Amino acid sequence: MIIKGVDAKSILNSRGEKTIQVFIKTDFGNFSASAPQGKSTGRHEAKPYRKSLEEDIKTIKKFSDYFSEEILEGFDDLKRIEDIVEGHIGANTLFALESAALKAIAKEMKKEIWELINPNAKIFPRLVGNCIGGGGHSKLVNNKKPDFQEFLLIPNMKSVKENLEKNKKLKEEIKFLLKNKDDKFKGEKNDEDAWSTSLNEKEVFDALKKLEISLGVDVAASSFFKRKKYYYENPKLDRIREEQFDYISNLIKNFGLFYIEDPFEEEDFESFAKLLKKFPDSLIVGDDLTVTNTKLLEKAINLKSINAVIVKPNQNGSLIEVKRVCELARKNNIKIVFSHRSGETEENILADLAFGFQADFFKCGITGKERLSKINRLIEIEKSLK
Repeated sequence: MIIKGVDAKSILNSRGEKTIQVFIKTDFGNFSASAPQGKSTGRHEAKPYRKSLEEDIKTIKKFSDYFSEEILEGFDDLKRIEDIVEGHIGANTLFALESAALKAIAKEMKKEIWELINPNAKIFPRLVGNCIGGGGHSKLVNNKKPDFQEFLLIPNMKSVKENLEKNKKLKEEIKFLLKNKDDKFKGEKNDEDAWSTSLNEKEVFDALKKLEISLGVDVAASSFFKRKKYYYENPKLDRIREEQFDYISNLIKNFGLFYIEDPFEEEDFESFAKLLKKFPDSLIVGDDLTVTNTKLLEKAINLKSINAVIVKPNQNGSLIEVKRVCELARKNNIKIVFSHRSGETEENILADLAFGFQADFFKCGITGKERLSKINRLIEIEKSLK
C-alpha cells in the first residue's frame, strides 16, 4: 500500500472539545481515523500535540508528500511512518495517522485490522464498564460527588454481547439503587455516560455490593494528591500515604473489590507493590503509573507493583510502542486492559487493537454512542468468528 496523500482537520469529541481526525488517500480508497482525549492524564503521558492541535494539522498537510515513497504491507511497517514524523507531531496525531494507515493496509490485504496484528487471535476480553462516576469526570451534585473517578462493573458471561447486555441491565438497576440512597440524584450522567451522584465512595460501594457481579474502581489518586497527602472532599479530610493504604485495603476487604486502578499517586510504586502483596487475588492496575510506556512498565514489573496494566494507545501515540507494552506485559503475566478515554469519538479501532493484542479486559463504558461503537465492533468480530 502506497500513501498518495495525507490530510487532517479538527472535530469535536464527546465532551464537545476539539480533537484531530487524519485522512489518508491510497490506490484502494480514502481512510480516516480520529483520536480521543483524556481529562485525567498521567504526568509522564506523551503530549497530545507537539505545540497545538492547529500546528499538528499544518504539519500533517506539509508532510503529505513525504509518505509517497513508502510501501506499507503490514503492522510493523508503521515504523516507517514513525521514522518520518518523529519529533514533528504529538501522540494524538500519531495515533490517528497510524490508525488510518492500518485501515488502508487491511483493505489492500483483504484482512481485518486485528488480523494484521494476530491472525490467530481467539480470546475475547472481559468488559469493564463504568456505571457511576466521580472525580475529574463528573460535576458536583448538590455540591458533592465521589472523590474516586470510576465505579466499575466487570461481568463474566460467555460472550461480549452477553456481557454488554448484563452491564446495561445492571446500570438501569443502579439508577434505582441511587435514587433510594441519594435524594439529590436526578439521573444525570457524566463525561463517560456514567451516573452522577452526591454519594461518597463508601456509600456507592454500599449500593453496588447488592449486585452479583465483580466490582472495580478507578481511584485516580493522583488527581487529589498534593503536598504528600490525599485530599478528600466528600467528606473533607486528608490522608497521608499510610492512611491511604489502610483505607484502600479496608475497601477491598469490606466490598470484595476485584479491580483497583491507580489507588496511589503516580510515583508511588512502593505502595502499589505493598497492596499487591496483600491482595494477590485482586487486580492492582497501573494507568497513571505506567502510561502505556515500556520503561515505566518495566519499573512496575521489577518492583512487583502491579499485576494488570492499562493500555491507552494515544498515551504515547505509537502503535509500535503499544505492541512492545503488550508483549512485555504478556511475558511477565501482567493482565492487559485496553481502555477508552473520557473525551471519545466514534472511532472503533480500539476494539481491533484490543482483540489483536489479546487483551484480557476492555474498559469502554456501558452506554453512549462513542463507547458503544467500540463494544459493538468487538461484538461484530465475535460474530464473524462463530
